[in-house]
Amino acid sequence: MTLLIIIGIVVVVLIAFMAAMYNGLIKLNIRADEAWSDITVQLKRRYDLIPNLVNTVKGYAAHESGVFEKVTEARANALNAQGVAETAKAEGEFSQTLKSLFAVAEAYPDLKASQNFQELQAELVDTEDKIQASRRFYNGVVRDFNTKRKVFPTNIFAGMLGFTKDREFFELDEAGTAAVQSPVEVKF
Repeated sequence: MTLLIIIGIVVVVLIAFMAAMYNGLIKLNIRADEAWSDITVQLKRRYDLIPNLVNTVKGYAAHESGVFEKVTEARANALNAQGVAETAKAEGEFSQTLKSLFAVAEAYPDLKASQNFQELQAELVDTEDKIQASRRFYNGVVRDFNTKRKVFPTNIFAGMLGFTKDREFFELDEAGTAAVQSPVEVKF
């Protein structure tokens, strides 16, 4: 009888332990999904600002059509990107084309003085800050999830609980890294 009670207690403790592990992994997985959603909201906001910015610059620099086409194409690629890796790659390319747009704007003093351009620039800077904060939060949650999935004793049971793969970090690709390392100098 005592042996049955001990076995029962061990089974209950083991079930409670597995449930706690599973719930912890589920919570981190949901937080990662939420953090990714925050990134996509901010990226969408940025993509919505770009046509206004392009049209403002176009009014002053109509002969710079190649730059506008590249920005529009990069925006479309970024909007159509799926998943973390593809989005990061598209973001790197998009950042590069934005640099060329601001380089064009630098050549037009009337444009730099335009209230509309300055407001769009300020909104874009604010959005970029929010994107960076969202990326940091997302990568922190992904780090926590991947760590929890790999540490003992969760690593033993994670596969059985359906958590077989690490989540991807939102990292800049080579084009994005180059954009960060050599930002365009825009003076207003």
